Amino acid sequence: MMTTAAVDLIVLHEHPEWQKPLFEALTRRGVPFAPFDLTRAAFHDDEPPRARLYFNQASPSAYLRGHTRAVPLALAYMRSLELVGARVLNGANVFALELSKSVQATLLRTLGIDTPRSITFNDTAALQQLDGDIRWPAVLKPDQGGSGARIQVVESLAEVDEIFRRDPSIWLPDNLFLLQEYLPHDPEQGIIRLEFVGGELLYAMRVKTHGRFNLCPSPVCNPDEGDSACALPGEAATEAPPVEFAAFHDVPQDAVRTAKRIVQAAGLAVGGIEYLETVDGRRVFYDINANSNLRPSVAAAFGFDPFERVVDYLVSQLPR
Repeated sequence: MMTTAAVDLIVLHEHPEWQKPLFEALTRRGVPFAPFDLTRAAFHDDEPPRARLYFNQASPSAYLRGHTRAVPLALAYMRSLELVGARVLNGANVFALELSKSVQATLLRTLGIDTPRSITFNDTAALQQLDGDIRWPAVLKPDQGGSGARIQVVESLAEVDEIFRRDPSIWLPDNLFLLQEYLPHDPEQGIIRLEFVGGELLYAMRVKTHGRFNLCPSPVCNPDEGDSACALPGEAATEAPPVEFAAFHDVPQDAVRTAKRIVQAAGLAVGGIEYLETVDGRRVFYDINANSNLRPSVAAAFGFDPFERVVDYLVSQLPR
């Protein structure tokens, strides 16, 4: 969808249900904005900025909703906007980082932050020579993540070979995978997700996964009650309990400081950082999320509406 009238803010997105709370908050506050639907879009190569500020809410998981083309268009559009001087929050470089788990792992290592050891590959045969470097079990995950899709725990190279032999389409859309260190942790403690806005912690939450990989915080995907509107193939058949999200008031301040370093190095305007604590006492950071689906019920435990805080930040970033 294109907008012709000048507005203060344009929000790039491909999942209107995720954006409803933000759009409602912007409307309540009287902020002139327009949505830009990346699923069916076009732009001129000499197009001047049509808003004072752009906010990217595209997601790597777009392909799961039949929106594979939204990701490359989002990257191309943001790069073009930035070249002509537009201000884009969570822009092209940030989105490119979110699209690559391998680059995220390298960034974390350059910062001296513990992160799962990973091997990136585009052909299972190439793993044979590295077999001695792999500890089993391992986590098989796509470089372009999103909603936990295509992630599974594997026990051997033979199992990895069989997965891709049985269903070659699993390579799509990015044709790149990681074998990542498996991190045993207490399932009752789960993982921790820290949400940041403008470089500052918004809230922390504990997420009990119950063995699931789709940890999207949006109530659309993981509702407190009822069925998910974003269920991944095969998830409906699992007998595992639903993912649990709870406010985490006692998050260690050194973990917050580490996450803030990641946010700053990644250039995140709004985003989430995930870590877990292993059974042998490691605190391991493993995921950088530029698309941050905030969870109102968790934020309510801290006494605020998270989308109002995002609007506060967006308004503060409008160029004069």
